[in-house]
Amino acid sequence: MRAARLIRMVLLLQARVSMTAAELARELEVSERTVTRDAQALSAAGVPVYADRGRSGGYRLVGGYRTGLTGLGRGEAEALFLSGVPGALRDMGLADTASTARLKVSAALLPALRGAAGSAEQRFHLDAPGWFHDEPAPELLAPVADAVWNDRRIAVRYRRGGAGEVERVLEPYGLVLKAGVWYLCARVDAGAHRVYRLDRFTAVEADGGRFVRDGAFDLPGFWEQRAAQFVRALWRTSVTLRLSPEGVARLRYAVGPAAAGEATAGEPDGEGWVTVTVPTESEEVAYTQVLVLGPEVEVLAPAGLRERCAGAARRAAARYR
Repeated sequence: MRAARLIRMVLLLQARVSMTAAELARELEVSERTVTRDAQALSAAGVPVYADRGRSGGYRLVGGYRTGLTGLGRGEAEALFLSGVPGALRDMGLADTASTARLKVSAALLPALRGAAGSAEQRFHLDAPGWFHDEPAPELLAPVADAVWNDRRIAVRYRRGGAGEVERVLEPYGLVLKAGVWYLCARVDAGAHRVYRLDRFTAVEADGGRFVRDGAFDLPGFWEQRAAQFVRALWRTSVTLRLSPEGVARLRYAVGPAAAGEATAGEPDGEGWVTVTVPTESEEVAYTQVLVLGPEVEVLAPAGLRERCAGAARRAAARYR
């Protein structure tokens, strides 16, 4: 533990001209007294750490000293590519690895370029979870992520709807974070790839063996295809709507971009309104979607949905009378 901290301290000082004891303590998550002891230990070991006294003092490396510890390991290099998703790194147990990797890269850069990482970090940030809900990270995410990184098979127990728990031996190919929810793309019995929701896993154990990846497997492409299939599988019916120009513009926000993209539309009538047929999950779902459009929509079919929306309009009119 201390050896790793000493290495991080050297890398921090190599990446910056000078750091105060308070700054080092904050970065290393220790007390300033511990920073002083660590600096003394490094100096005794031959690392030229110099302490500037006074109000604006701090610690620095003397004489352009550079350590040979800046070579990235495989895990650090892989974690570095995820460094724009700090929450995901933390959930997978890779935050420390990514931090060390960033320090190594920063230490290896020319002094004039060392501000680039901080500059980018303060200008671009990926906030993966959706608004209005905060999905907790699945308890078993870390062991699954470890198996994904190391191409190791896992034996899992999985809650599958009303069928109770099932057991599977999986070859974990990749993890996807979608709107704050984690999914595992895995191959079952060297067959087809499937998608599993991680928060439904109740147990994960290493199977003891490694698997050979299919070099042709493309995780982004696979996920895009499965996501589109999932959305289309939900559509079991359709509704016919008459929309004003404003309603047409707002349709994608009411029913979702995928359903709006599949909608078939006729020509505008004399009032500029357009008749469209929109796929949807059910009449119940369509009811909540149509209400979002308010007076910019008229339901033409099915008749039951039209009558239900008319009733909602009458109740709203009575409320505002």
